[in-house]
Amino acid sequence: MRRLLIIGCGDVLRRTLPQLVQRWHVLALVRQRDPQLAALGITQITGDLDRPDTLKRLSGISDAVIHSAPPPALGATDTRTRNLIACLQRGKSLPRQLVYISTSGVYGDCEGAWINETRVPAAKSARALRRMDAERRLRQFGRHGQCCVSILRAPGIYAADRLPLERLRKGLPLIIPAEDSHTNHIHAFDLGRACVAALVRGRPNRAYNVNDDSALAMGEWFDMLADAFGLPRAPRLPREEVCRLVPPMQWSFMSESRQLDNTRMKCELRVRLRYPSVSTGIHADASEEASCSG
Repeated sequence: MRRLLIIGCGDVLRRTLPQLVQRWHVLALVRQRDPQLAALGITQITGDLDRPDTLKRLSGISDAVIHSAPPPALGATDTRTRNLIACLQRGKSLPRQLVYISTSGVYGDCEGAWINETRVPAAKSARALRRMDAERRLRQFGRHGQCCVSILRAPGIYAADRLPLERLRKGLPLIIPAEDSHTNHIHAFDLGRACVAALVRGRPNRAYNVNDDSALAMGEWFDMLADAFGLPRAPRLPREEVCRLVPPMQWSFMSESRQLDNTRMKCELRVRLRYPSVSTGIHADASEEASCSG
């Protein structure tokens, strides 16, 4: 059985593990051993991407890699991806496939335009610049190591346990409709399925927008959440006022506007979305929350 190494075995990829273990011998880099992963038969390798000396066991052990670990919180480069690549390159054999979960934030502010993967990245925020650095390093690794690197550019990831409901509870303002930004989303389950599809059908050094079919302004997204979970809708204010009132990290998300075309994901990866719109995803998540609380 072929070996798959997961770097960053978090929420998204854990949703796909039952499917992956049927086709792969799955190994996962972890900082601490996890009984839940052991129960699924995952081979755990302890190490830390911030400490290159702990990564030696990753060299030459896998046929494919899914890399979903976030970059460091500071700096303009992704030193974690740099350390991972250096480790993989030391192996007697290199992985033939690598799937990386990046962010649609690499496109920067597109002023609401519809964009596909041919759009030249123009990241502005520090976190998106680090993702751009990771993409560049991985593309170079793919070219030089003859590894099929597929980059999944994901927008806002949501699921029942990762919704921004606390923001609504705090009553933080949103932008008035006439000045609002466009936003994009993908359910965590569907992003995990896209990773599996990219292992099979991803093309070399190819980027894919991984998002659902919704076309929403950010205010519409939060209104939908408020209505689904019985919370008050957020107040609306002019753009300049909202900039002064919300935390800088939240404003960096709110200030950029783009609409992602997911045609390449559907045609090349052949991903069929379980949640093709945030409406279907939110109502499924609201039902799940209600059943759990009941």
